[in-house]
Amino acid sequence: MRNKQRNFQLLAAVLLSALFLSGCTGTVENMRVVPLDKIVAAPKEGKSMVVFMRPSDFGGAYRSSLFEIKKNNPPSLVGIVTAKEKVAYQLEPGKHLFMVMGKNVDFMLAELKANKTYYALVMPKMGRWIARFSLYPVPINQLYSSQFESKLNNCEWVEKTPASDDWLNSNMAGIQSKYKEHYAKWISKDLSERPQLLLQDGK
Repeated sequence: MRNKQRNFQLLAAVLLSALFLSGCTGTVENMRVVPLDKIVAAPKEGKSMVVFMRPSDFGGAYRSSLFEIKKNNPPSLVGIVTAKEKVAYQLEPGKHLFMVMGKNVDFMLAELKANKTYYALVMPKMGRWIARFSLYPVPINQLYSSQFESKLNNCEWVEKTPASDDWLNSNMAGIQSKYKEHYAKWISKDLSERPQLLLQDGK
């Protein structure tokens, strides 16, 4: 009996690992592919733009939700991405806080300059059969490398739909709860342990 249980547990672990390692099979629910003639190449005049990209195939079966956290306001949905997808977010220049949510929650600070585009990687990490994600700012000295260009070009542009906001509103209580639970712990870390996009990282 014990051998059967162990075999079942092993099979379950293999199947879950395969699911986590599988690549993306299509755009996630509530998002859509951006038509070629609608792709935004630069921020609007006076605005800043942050491109969040998820170049890794790792954890492709799991989606990662991205938010801007605004003081005294509910989280704003940037977009939802999975493997090989990217989303552009335009906003006012200045200091901002972003959050990525899978089964965990992580954050990234940003200080943005007008008329500049910034980039951040959404990177999955192997948890205990769960999807965990972190945000990694791309510094200016990497933006012109062939490796970065390859990652950028291999990701497909996606954008929000009206269903995205419906999803946000339906899940707002849970999103805010996770934010409050994890932010206090994150902000207590040394500044060197908190990832940040710097003014000079835009191009």
